[in-house]
Amino acid sequence: MELPVAVQQALGETAAGVSLRDVSTASRKELLRMVLLTDEQGNFQVICRKDDLIDLEQMNKELGRDLRLMKRREQVRVRERAGLKALPALPSLTGWPTLVDERVDQLSAVALELGEQNLAMVMPAEDFQALTANADRLSLAVALKSISVNYDDHDRDRDQFHSAIKKFTGLRIQQRLEDTLELPPLPETAQRIIHLRVNPNAVMGDLVDIVESDPSLAAQVVSWASSSFYAAAGQVKSVHDAVSRVLGFDLVMNLAMGLSLGRALKQPQDHPEGYVDYWQQAIWQAQSAGILASMMPRGERPVFGLAYLGGLLHNFGHLVLAQVFPPHFKLVCRSLEVNPDIDSSVIEHYLLGITREQIAAQLMENWGMPDEVTLAIRYQKNSSYDGSHSVYARLLWLGRQLLTARGVALGAGEEVSQGFYDGLGLDRAQVEEQFDELVNSKDSVMAMAGMMSQ
Repeated sequence: MELPVAVQQALGETAAGVSLRDVSTASRKELLRMVLLTDEQGNFQVICRKDDLIDLEQMNKELGRDLRLMKRREQVRVRERAGLKALPALPSLTGWPTLVDERVDQLSAVALELGEQNLAMVMPAEDFQALTANADRLSLAVALKSISVNYDDHDRDRDQFHSAIKKFTGLRIQQRLEDTLELPPLPETAQRIIHLRVNPNAVMGDLVDIVESDPSLAAQVVSWASSSFYAAAGQVKSVHDAVSRVLGFDLVMNLAMGLSLGRALKQPQDHPEGYVDYWQQAIWQAQSAGILASMMPRGERPVFGLAYLGGLLHNFGHLVLAQVFPPHFKLVCRSLEVNPDIDSSVIEHYLLGITREQIAAQLMENWGMPDEVTLAIRYQKNSSYDGSHSVYARLLWLGRQLLTARGVALGAGEEVSQGFYDGLGLDRAQVEEQFDELVNSKDSVMAMAGMMSQ
């Protein structure tokens, strides 16, 4: 394959030393990425190893700037001006000031992804150093293996939570936080639903009474049942109609629970550029968990409503994080933007010493939520978790990978092995087909998310 004209020009004389390889055969440690940043002082670009985490806060401190990821539409314009689908890590393609992480200079060779036919350009390190001779050097990135995230020990979460609070009390948090968890009480509607859930004599009328006691919640349940996603015959005129004819007792109970908890905390105004918002993530994951649970063999199938509720609340830690660590939530958002291929748990642990999953699970535990939901939220990033109620966590993990692979922006994704499907008794081809259909109904999912955020 002939290199694009813009790339040939950027390489100049070093083009002779370049070889082309399939990205999958290139060494991971040699792969580089270039991130486009901006602030009031102008545009800027950073080059580091692909799998390293950019410490945006430290970099801004060193440079005395307030850089953040360039808006997606601006990045598209930059690529279009260069006539490229993706920008390889070549500074001269833009001509902007450039910073190269010092770890890059320690490599014997580098690989630059082209974005054309999944190829990478491999060249000797000295050639790349010549191409970036005018760039500044700084230690700005962190190797992921140096960040030890607690994915599997729920018993340590409370201690880590307290440590994180103490750490940031001394640094930036203005108000004093006690050594106890200063988190909101369980909303009254959610309390009533939990009591209803454990009542063996509960009937549909009890649930209707709870929902109707909250006018806003009642309106949302009726709107939900009326959405095109459920294609209900005739008009849905009441909560009773929504429960009895369209949604069913179990779904409405868990939907009402998710709504009441979601409204217990304010929606943060900030969020990572390029990610879908809180309620969209909630609906995508809830629908995914419900689909996967329904497709499992009958004898192994988890409770649909609990799987659905786990999906609906999977990102509840995002809201808690914004409330408990407000001065640092912005930093987390900016770091997620410049490290899109690194899991949020790694970034949050590096910056805060705790993850949103740990925080949310601690709160769910304090509130007395079902163990199935608490553990699903806590272990949703751990594909090998095999403790209590592990099936719920694994459904959330699988749903995330399937959605991310289809372009739903939920964060970094991973490959799913055939063994993972086999462990859940799922037919891979049938699951893939169902998720294609789910993503094709994107407009309906967006509409449902819009109802939740009203």
